[in-house]
Formats: sequence, C-alpha cells, structure tokens
Amino acid sequence: MADRDTLPLPLEVRDRLAELELELSEGDITQKGYEKKRSKLIGAFLPKAPGMDPSVPHERRTPVTPGSSSRYHRRRSSGSRDERYRSDVHTEAVQAALAKQKERGKMAVPMPSKRRSLVVQSSMDAYTPPDTSSGSEEEGSMQGEGTPTSSQGSINMENWISRAIHGSTTSSTTSSSSTQSGGSGAASRLADVMGQTHLENHSTPPDVTGYTTDSIQVERPQGSTTASRATPKYGNAELMETGDGVPVGGRVSAKIQQLVNTLKRPKRPPLREFFVDDFEELLEVQQPDPNQPKAEGAQMLAMRGEQLGVVTNWPPSLEAALQRWGTISPKAPCLTTMDTNGKPLYILTYGKLWVRSMKVAYNILHKLGSKQEPMVRPGDRVALVFPNNDPAAFMVAFYGCLLAELVPVPIEVPLTRKDAGSQQIGFLLGSCGVTVALTSDACHKGLPKSTTGEIPQFKGWPKLLWFVTESKHLSKPPRDWFPHIKDANNDTAYIEYKTCKDGSVLGVTVMRIALLTHCQALTQSCGYTEAETIVNVLDFKKDVGLWHGILTSVMNMMHVISIPYSLMKVNPLSWIQKVCQYKAKVACVKSRDMHWALVAHKDQRDVNLSSLRMLVVADGSNPWSISSCDAFLNVFQSKGLKPEVICPCASSPEALTVAIRRPTDDSNQPPGRGVLSMQGLSHGVIRVDSEEKLSVLTLQDVGTAMPGALMCVVKPDGVPQLCKTDEIGELCVCSVATGTSYYGLSGMTKNTFEVFPMNSVGAPISEYPFTRTGLLGFVGPGGLCFIAGKMDGLMVVGGRRHNADDIVATALAVEPMKFVYRGRIAVFSISVLHDERIVVVAEQRPDSTEEDSFQWMSRVLQAIDGIHQVGVYCLALVPSNTLPKTPLGGIHLSETKQLFLEGSLHPCNVLMCPHTCVTNLPKPRQKQPEIGPASVMVGNLVSGKRIAQASGRDLGQMEDNDQARKFLFLSEVLQWRAQTTPDHVLYTLLNSRGTIASSLSCVQLHKRAEKIATMLAERGHLQDGDHVALVYPPGIDLIAAFYGCLYAGCVPITVRPPHPQNIATTLPTVKMIVEVSRSACMMTTAVICKLLRSKEASAAVDVRTWPPVLDTDDLPKKKPPLLYKPSNPDTLAYLDFSVSTTGMLAGVKMSHTATSAFCRSIKLQCELYPSREVAICLDPYCGLGFVIWCLCSVYSGHQSILIPPSELEVNPALWLLAVSQYKVRDTFCSYSVMELCTKGLGLQTESLKSRGLDLSRVRTCVVVAEERPRIALTQSFSKLFKDLGLHPRAVSTSFGCRVNLAVCLQGTSGPDPTTVYVDMRALRHDRVRLVERGSPHSLPLMESGKILPGVRIIIANPETKGPLGDSHLGEIWVCSGHNASGYFTVYGDEALQSDHFNSRLSFGDTQTIWARTGYLGFLRRTELTDASGERHDALYVVGALDEAMELRGMRYHPIDIETSVIRTHKSITECAVFTWTNLLVVVVELDGSEQEALDLVPLVTNVVLEEHYLIVGVVVVVDIGVIPINSRGEKQRMHLRDGFLADQLDPIYVAYNM
Repeated sequence: MADRDTLPLPLEVRDRLAELELELSEGDITQKGYEKKRSKLIGAFLPKAPGMDPSVPHERRTPVTPGSSSRYHRRRSSGSRDERYRSDVHTEAVQAALAKQKERGKMAVPMPSKRRSLVVQSSMDAYTPPDTSSGSEEEGSMQGEGTPTSSQGSINMENWISRAIHGSTTSSTTSSSSTQSGGSGAASRLADVMGQTHLENHSTPPDVTGYTTDSIQVERPQGSTTASRATPKYGNAELMETGDGVPVGGRVSAKIQQLVNTLKRPKRPPLREFFVDDFEELLEVQQPDPNQPKAEGAQMLAMRGEQLGVVTNWPPSLEAALQRWGTISPKAPCLTTMDTNGKPLYILTYGKLWVRSMKVAYNILHKLGSKQEPMVRPGDRVALVFPNNDPAAFMVAFYGCLLAELVPVPIEVPLTRKDAGSQQIGFLLGSCGVTVALTSDACHKGLPKSTTGEIPQFKGWPKLLWFVTESKHLSKPPRDWFPHIKDANNDTAYIEYKTCKDGSVLGVTVMRIALLTHCQALTQSCGYTEAETIVNVLDFKKDVGLWHGILTSVMNMMHVISIPYSLMKVNPLSWIQKVCQYKAKVACVKSRDMHWALVAHKDQRDVNLSSLRMLVVADGSNPWSISSCDAFLNVFQSKGLKPEVICPCASSPEALTVAIRRPTDDSNQPPGRGVLSMQGLSHGVIRVDSEEKLSVLTLQDVGTAMPGALMCVVKPDGVPQLCKTDEIGELCVCSVATGTSYYGLSGMTKNTFEVFPMNSVGAPISEYPFTRTGLLGFVGPGGLCFIAGKMDGLMVVGGRRHNADDIVATALAVEPMKFVYRGRIAVFSISVLHDERIVVVAEQRPDSTEEDSFQWMSRVLQAIDGIHQVGVYCLALVPSNTLPKTPLGGIHLSETKQLFLEGSLHPCNVLMCPHTCVTNLPKPRQKQPEIGPASVMVGNLVSGKRIAQASGRDLGQMEDNDQARKFLFLSEVLQWRAQTTPDHVLYTLLNSRGTIASSLSCVQLHKRAEKIATMLAERGHLQDGDHVALVYPPGIDLIAAFYGCLYAGCVPITVRPPHPQNIATTLPTVKMIVEVSRSACMMTTAVICKLLRSKEASAAVDVRTWPPVLDTDDLPKKKPPLLYKPSNPDTLAYLDFSVSTTGMLAGVKMSHTATSAFCRSIKLQCELYPSREVAICLDPYCGLGFVIWCLCSVYSGHQSILIPPSELEVNPALWLLAVSQYKVRDTFCSYSVMELCTKGLGLQTESLKSRGLDLSRVRTCVVVAEERPRIALTQSFSKLFKDLGLHPRAVSTSFGCRVNLAVCLQGTSGPDPTTVYVDMRALRHDRVRLVERGSPHSLPLMESGKILPGVRIIIANPETKGPLGDSHLGEIWVCSGHNASGYFTVYGDEALQSDHFNSRLSFGDTQTIWARTGYLGFLRRTELTDASGERHDALYVVGALDEAMELRGMRYHPIDIETSVIRTHKSITECAVFTWTNLLVVVVELDGSEQEALDLVPLVTNVVLEEHYLIVGVVVVVDIGVIPINSRGEKQRMHLRDGFLADQLDPIYVAYNM
C-alpha cells in the first residue's frame, strides 16, 4: 500500500497525530493506546478499496535535525529495517532508482498462482509473530515491534487473530472467471502460434476431429482424475491487477502473454556474435566492457604502523600479568557480571581469578585419567563451552588453560543435537584432537541429556569428557604445587574458530607471543592505563570482545563490566546506563548496540557520556556501520558524547586487529570519509561519487595500521600483487600479532598466513610473510584504512564484484518494509551455467498478504538492478523464524544456501529472474542455407560415407513351410485352421487371479465369427464394405467380433471402451472415433451397452447420434448362408485409429495384402509355430499391440495367452507368474506394464522366488512402443528380475508408427540390441556425435529391435528430402509390404496423404516410394553380423518430429529435459514439458507436502539451464497423476498444455520466471 502519510489529511488531524507520536516517543502513552487513538483519528480518512496502486513512490518525510530526538523517533520506520544497513541517503537513492524504473515503464511481473491451501496456513501458530529479537552477534534485529508509524498501518492483535482464522486477507472466495470463457479463444491463439512454430515440412497427421475447442482428454490411465475440475482454486483471484493490468486471477494464458511481453523488452545488450565450432555450443563469454573504469593510480606503498614502544613494566607474558595482579592487588575488581535486570550479579577480583585459575589448571592436569596416564598433557587442546551470560566462569577456565599450558578452543554451547553449523564445530574439535570439554555447572545441567542422564554425542562431534570448572567441584592444589609461568613463546596460546563462506569451520591458532604482542599493541593504540573501567557488550569468547574484555584488560588490571546479550534484549540502553553508573572510560560495542540504544532512548534525563574517552565500534569494517555511528553521535552529542570518541576498528580471525581509529584529544581533525561510486567498486576501482548520485557507498575510516605492523593491499585473486592506489584489494598485514595457521590445514595456511606480496616487477616487498585479512578495502590519504567489504561476502557476477552486505542494504531500503524481518535477510551466490547468480532469501512476516509481498519483491529486484546494475537470479521469502540460525541468532548463511540447493528451504514465495540474469547462453542457431543435391552427393562420395539405408530379410526369398502363405486373406486362414486343426487352442484369456477365464480353439472361433457375421447381416442390415466399431474390453469377444466382421465383409475398427469411473473424459474419445471412422454400427457387450445408455453418458455426449448398437452377448443360433470372400486383396481389411502423443487422432487404412504381409513378417522374425505359446500383456486397440493380440495367432497358429493390462492393477505379478507358469519363451508387453511391475514388485522379488516364479525360459520379452526406447526403465526391469532368472539380453523394444505399425522388432535370431552414447548438444543441432559412456552431456540410446523382414529403411533430411549418410540424424523413411495405405480422413487431405505415404527422395534413388514415419533417428553399421552373415545395421530412434520443440533455433526432445528435471529432487515423480509462445513450460508432479512445491522452482530452473542451456519460462507444480498418460504409457503433453491454458489443472503453484 502507498504510505499512509501521503493521504490528504486535514491540518488539525495532522497536528493531533504529531502530538500523539510525541507522547508515544516521550513514553507518556502506551503503544496500545497510541494505536487506538491513531486509528480512530485517521480511520475516517482511510480509503476503503484495497486496490491502491502499490507502486507509488513514498514521499520523503521531513529531514531530521540533530537534537530533536522525538522527530528522530518518528522518522525511524518502526524499527523496520536492520539498522546496521540504515542510511537515509541510501533510502533516497533506492526511492529514486525505483522512480526511475517507473518512468521507464512498469515491469509487468505476472504474479505466481498459488493453491489456496498454500496461501492460508490454517494452523494458528503459523501466525505467531516470530521471535524478532533473535538478533545476534551478526545481525541486529531488536524490533520496535510496537510503533507502527506511518508505513506499518495499524495492524493490531485482534486484526491479526481474525485474519488467521478467516484465511488470508484477500479472502479468495472469488474463483477466477476463466472456465466460462470456453476454449475457442485459446484455440485460435493456439492456431496462430502453431502456424509459426510448426516444422515447415513434416506436418502432423491430420487432426481429423474438428473438436478443437473442447479440451478432450484421451486414453487416460484408468481411474485418473484429470477431469476438468469445476472451478479453479487459485489463491489470488481478487480483482487486483499486476503491472500491465492483467487481473491476478486471470487466465494462465493471459499471464503468459504478459510474461512474453515483459521479456520482449530489451533488457540487456544483445548477445555478441562469435564463431560457433562445428559441434560445440559455446557459452557466451563475458567480454569486458571497454568503457569500464580501470585503475589509473601509482602502485601503492606498504604502510607501516607506529613503533611498538615497549614499556618497562609490561609483563613478559599474560600469565605473569595475572600472577602479578592476583598477588599485589587481589581485591582489585577484574570483571563484573550483570543479571537480566541489570543488577551486578557477581564481581570477580584479580585474587579470585588467580586462585581459581590455578585450581582449574591443577585439576585438569592431575585429576583426569591416572597418574601414569593423565588424560591431558601440556600442549593438548580442550574445548571451552560456556554460555554468553557467564563471562566469569569462562575467564577462569581460559586462564586455567593458559596456566596449565593447554590450548583452549572456545566454542558455542550446542543447544540441540542438530544445531545449524554445530556439526562443523564438531569436525573442528575432532581434527584438533579435543577429548575434554570445560563447562560451567549451569551450562552442564542445561545440555541435552539421554534417558540415562548422559550427555549424548552431538552429531559430528568426537567423544568428550565434560569437566565442570566450578570451584566447589575441584580439589585444592597442594601447597608445593605451582604453575610453571614462562615468558611468552611460540607455543600455541588458543584457537579461535572461524566459519567460512561454505559453512566449514576452521581453527585459527594464535601463539603466546602473538597474544602478548597483540595486547601490547592494543594497549598502546587505545591508550589503556591501569584500573580503567571498560564496558563490554561483545561476545567475550572471540574476536574484539575476547581481545579487549578478557586478555588486554588483565594485562592492564582493568575492570570489565560485561553486559550479556540477554540483558541487551530486555534493555537496549543497559550499556549506556552502565557507562554512566561506572563512569567508564571505554566501551566496546557493535553498531547494532548503538542503534538499539537510539531506538530505546526516551530522553533519559540522567544520561551522561562525558566519561567515555573511547567507544570501540567492533564492526566498523562493515561499510554500513557509518550510519549508526552518525545517528548515535547526532543524538548523544548533547549528552556529553565527544565526536572524537567514536573509534571504529577492523578485525579478522586471521589477522586479529587490523586497524583501529585512535582516540584523539584534538577534535579539529575530522574522521575520514569516502563517498564512492558503487559502479566503480564493482569493477574494483575507487571513484569518488559519480554524477549519478544514486549508487554510492559512504565509508568511514577505521584508523591506521596497528603499532609494529606493516600493511598493504593486494589483488583479491591470483598472485598477491600490490594494488594501485585507486584499486580495491584484500588487506594484508605483516606483524607478530596475527594468527599463525589454520589448525591442521597446511595448504590453506600457506595461502593465507604465508603470503609474499609482489610489486609490479614481481619482486616480494618484504622477506617476512604477510597474513591475508579477508577484508576488502584500500589505504587512503594519511594512511587511513577504509574497508569496503569482506572476501566472504564477495560475489563475482559477469566479471563484476558485488558485496552481499551492499545488496542487503539495498533490499532493506525498499519501502514499505512491513513484509520482511529486518535482521533476517540472507544474500549469497550459487553457480549456475558457469557464472555466479545472486540469491536473496528473506523471512516474511506472517501478516503480509501475497500481493504485498509480491509487490515488495518486484520492487527489490528493480532497486538492486537500478543501484548495482546486477540482476537477482532468485528472490525467495520464507515463513518467519525458519531460516537456520547461528548460535547467536544471526542467519547461518552457508546452511541457508545448502537448504536452498537441496530443495529443503520451503519458501512461501519465490521470484526467479533467469531471463534478466543469464546473459551467457550460447548464440541461437541459425539454419544453414539449403544445399543442392549435387554437393550433397559429392559430399557423400568424397567423405566415403555410406548412404544410411538398411533392410530386413527379403520375404520373397525365404522358403519355409508356411502353409498360411497360400491364402490371400486372414478369414481364409481361419477357415482352413478350423478344418485342419479344429481343436487346437489359439487363445487363452487369464483373469486377475491367473486362472483361465475363457479360451478359443480354431473351430470355436470360426463358429462364433459365423454367428456374428449373421447378426451383422440380419440385425445390422450392413452391406459389404460398411465400417463397424468394436467397443470391447481386452479379451476374446474382441477377437471373435473382428473375424465376424471379416466373414461379413465389413471393415472393423477397434475402440477402447469408456471407463465407467471416468465417463466424462473417456466417452467423447469413443464418440469421436465412431464418428470419424464413419461406423455404420457398433458392436459391444451387454455391460457396455448399458453404460452407453446411462445417465452419465448422456451428460458427456449426445447419445441420440450413436449408430445402432449390437450386443454380441446375445447371438443368433443359425449360421450365415454364405461367407463373404473379398475379390481384391488390396481392399480394406481394417482401420487402425490411434491418438498420438500430440493429441492428434489419426486413422490408417490396412489392406488385406498388408495385413497378411505383416503377420508373415512377424511369424518369421519371432519364429512362431502352432507348438509355441506366447504371453501378451498389451492393449489390443491399435498398432502392433492389436496385430499381436488379434491377428498373429490365426496366421501362425501359436497359442496366445492374453493378459489384460488392467488386471495388473489388482495383481501386479499376474503377467510374470503367467509367463513362468506356462513356460513361455516369447512375451510382449507395454512400457506401462513394465513400469507397473518395476514399481509394484520391486520389494517382492524374494517372495515371488519362493512362489516358484522362474523367468529363465524367456528368450524374448519385447516392449511394444512408438517412441525412443526407455533405456532406464528396461534396464531397471532387467536388473530387478535378474534374480528370478530373467536373462538381461531377453529384454528389447520394438518400433512402429502410424505409416507402418511395426518397423523393428527384436525377434529370436540376430545379434543382441546394442546401446550407443551420443552427445546431447550435437543432437540439438540435428547431428550425431558418438561419445564414451559417462562423458558430460552424454545420452544413451538403445537400438529399437531388428528391422522386420520385408522392410527397407532410409534416413532422409526432413527438409530437403535428400538421403543422409551413416550416423547422420534425419527422418526415418520406410518402404514395406505392410505399410498402411493411407490416412482415413473425413475430408481427403491429399497433400498430406501423398507426403506421408508416397514420398520420393529428391535425388539418389528417386523411384522408390517411401512412407515418412515422422520420427528422427539414425542408422549405424555395427561390427556384429546378422543371420545372413552381413554386417548388422542398427536403427536408433531419437524422437518424434512433432513432439520435438524448436527453441533458440535448436531441436529439443521433451524427454531429455524431463529426465533432467526428474533427477533434480526426490519429490518430483513425473515431469512433462511443452512450449507456449516460445516459452518453455515445465510441469512437475509433486510427491510430498505442498510446502515443498516452491523448493522445486529454483531447482528445475537450474538444472534445465545447466544441462540444456534453456531458460524455463513457467514452472507448474501439480499433484500426482495430473500429467495425462495414454495406454501405451506415453505422456500426452498437448492435452496437458490445453488443460493448463484452460486453467483446469488446479496446480499447487505456478511460477512465472522473469
């Protein structure tokens, strides 16, 4: 919503509001009272409509004058931003950048659609505000949770609760109005698009339906539920408009159109031209921009800190200092700890510290293990596990270790067994060989315990002995025992842990001499003197807090007031109050502590900070700390704070303190400031603010190098070469006072702690090694250091460097900020397609609506683009309190990144922008101009290439005792068999229990067929040549009806019956085939007759237009006077109708000649004889499946054991048990059957074995298919049933298509099917390039069986129709006696007919007439020999031309993209892809909770980019079973597309990638 302050309120109301805010800031009124009065005041003026334009830029409120604390308070937008990143200048810059974007025209970002259940999380706890005060060492997030000033609206608790109960604020009961609008609009649009995207030449078989407007679901697996659901349940169907005025609940296609329009806008410079190698797709290499700023300064000089002046009475080691103060002034206070009320809890004196540390040292050395075998010896590492509110116990333990010459490793307290990052800490302890952990009593009690009371071993941790250091548990050391106090030497003093960018934890070792020298350097630069009081808010276990509050303080006998984090949460002013109370000279804080003090500061009368001579800002190296420092000074200058007191410092675990600003007495010397251009910084150079004024970073200096140190700046990557004076690089320090190594990692140590910076001629600048600090910056005039960021936060995108902190700051400057939590933003980069991509993850408040968050997200993208000129690849919002935390409550970055990459972050909103970010895709492929026949011929001859052609055995030559050959017609073969072998059983049908349901012998089939012929003549009054639709379930009735039609001279058409549970979607297909095939009557069973006349049927189709329906369960008794004998074998025997995967219905004509040739070809290939038994588990309605089920047994005389695939749903083992029981040698199945067995029997192989299942007799198991062999499925099937005797060579596939129902079939003799690996990238360019197995981008292809006898194949170029060479990809053309004779269409589409069935080559053999299969593939001559002794030619099918997608000028097969997507996450069970207006749409089925839906969006986008160089336009997440699959187990992608565009999928989530 636009800012409430911009409302035209009357003057008196505005005055009253101002008074209210003043009262609130003075503390005269409670938050609740304020809200009540405020909403009463402005309630009357609030607009009622929710549809305000969300992109109105906010008006700037009045600038703040220093000193007016209440005005300051009002400006603070309710603490709604992480103030580490607060900067008004930056906020203004962001507003300006957004306004600028707005002038350029709104970015129309289509809003994602979300299912209602995802929008409304019904559980109440989903609405509890998260623990906003989980601020941390790293993150400040103490929330002014109350005070919704102008930008927060008055959302009070009642409002909130009612919202949780009634669902999201946009009570999305209105469903989108898409379903009424029919399909015609979509269809015509579809037609337009099809017109542009179709392949010029190979058009699809005609869709002979004319039903284009309704989305017709075809051949759905039984019982599935893709029926068009009544109203779509989208969550955002409010009348809200996104960018281009498309209603949010609008139709999907409208949103896609909007996305397309947005993407058409030129966003980035066009891709550069470059040379494309013949095969490789080269990724665009980012060329450096010639106009980019370059460093022009002279080479920098190393800066030396002042001399470290050794004072005579400085102690020779830290233990010596402790001994001195513990004995000379035992009563002097060393450390005061506070309770949560801010009362002093305990004062540790130097005497007590000395005595107790000795006690700890003695007990660890002498009381663990035995005298002969002590558990720890000097030099061993021990863990220190102390909570943040017990510095005294920590200090005693730390000095105890130093006295015992042990090495303390301070770590965080593990809260649960699975803390984020805790495992990595465990690895560190393990590698340091830690066996003992020191801890306090309270902490020990709080650790998680097992039921036996033992402390469990934490994940990844070594086995530890927990040792409590409280004095009462320890024995007193004997009088004669005394710790050995040496001068500081090169032994390790302690190990500080450091978490890297990737989440691994390293231990930085610090030597005793470094420890002492560092304390001396700090004492000198901070001017510490004895008995000063210092207030410490920092974590005392590491970094600045440890160095000042535990170590240097003891060296100088100072008194430390330690403020625990828990007290800061309750009272953010506590540290200021302690400074006043103790008149402290020094305070150590982070910028967030200063900010919190500002937020909580209510004109406290008694604040006086004049005692402070130094305020150490520990995170002064965060570029965004300057704003907190300025604001703090603004307010507290009037309270005695002197400007020169603020001393930012820079530190790192490796180099300890790198630089610190000295407290000067001279207030005339102002601190250093740098206003730098972000554009320059991204190229690594320093440019003072450009004219742009928008993208600048203001830095403050962190003082000069430490005493006794040498500092230089080197290039961040590659050889450590010195930077120029105007170049940003990594700071390196050469000093005694740095860490010396990463414990146990010599290689990394060398790269970090033993660096020799080089000058421009390559000579080292010093003989001593330098340490890399991990800080990026430069040394300015006067030796002042400026830090611009950390190496860990560096992201190099497209050759430019961006800092994570800067991006966070920009995101947080986008108003209104009421959608995300301040301290809870993570920015990191992931590597996709050879470049880093920026990901932003933020925690969303539970009370923000979808629309608001989405608006905020799009504004963040625009702001980051405007200010940093870099695209954000992915912006994700997660529910509050779900990001992994570090022990101190900050965000655990590497863990967040890990969750994101493995798909378990569970975001509630995702916006991906690959289109704007990914600029290094390969250049789109330009089609080469056509080549003339002559040059191709020459080309073939010159390169010695064989023209790619192959053939099966010749049918004419083969002499065998094939009796059936002498008959021209199948009907005659049946009559002959009925006379010669009347009782020979041809067909046996099994039921789901595996018992015989019915069987037919030759004579039974003949007699039954005669009766059906009589019925057709008498009741149907049919003439010869009439068409009859056979609507039967798979079984024996179907076979009898088929031969009945042949006996009556009618033309049968087999049709799959409608599914009783799913009439609405299956019946229209039946009706369509009956109408298109011009059937004069229908034959079926009594049950289906009843179904066709049912109420549900009349609701689905117009039942009055059915042709007459004959029920064959009731047959006439008499036989026909005369059986029909066709005169011409070239007349029609039957029609074969099938719906292709692209949703086209195509019927082909099969003549009697072709049918007989077909049967003979299969008989020879499979060696079928009457003595054989063949098990068939297929759908018998079209293609090879029908031929094997109905025709082959009659021709060859073998017995067919028929197993309807639907029975396998009841009993998955039915088919294999039958194969075993009948000792079958040959069996046929479909992919869906194979998948059912693989999935359904995967865990039952043992029990099947015990039931006697034996597959060792199987010699061929052929999958009948019209697609590329599914090698993964056939292999897993073979592997699974190998234990049951199945020979892996037995499993093979066949290949058929519409023009020829069986081109290849493995058969019995001949070599085993071969597999080759081809390069997927070359395939996209229509080339075949063979590669080794396992090479990148390799794709396994299995040969599709052997070419059938009587079949000739050639590979032709689908565009030019010229023949191609061996191993070239082209269209498979086939010439055979059993080719179909043409399409059966309502309107004779002659051009298509002649093109598909009667094509000739454009040169070479131009006489032969070929049929075009419409499939791409290639032939390859192998080393194997076939039965005739010739070398064997293998045919590899790659995919259907009309399924293939043309994207970026390349040809993609959907299955390849789908395979990649399914592999990417365990919850993706199925995937289908299609294109819509050249956008790639990926639909995935989710097997898991809906919360996982959004995790899949980035993963899918990443994998398709990485493996296919394509940008996904839309990701749709749906339920299991939504992707329609036909009976052959093929995906019906076009149906899916129609369903998606007509809003019928009820998706869980739809993401539109920008």
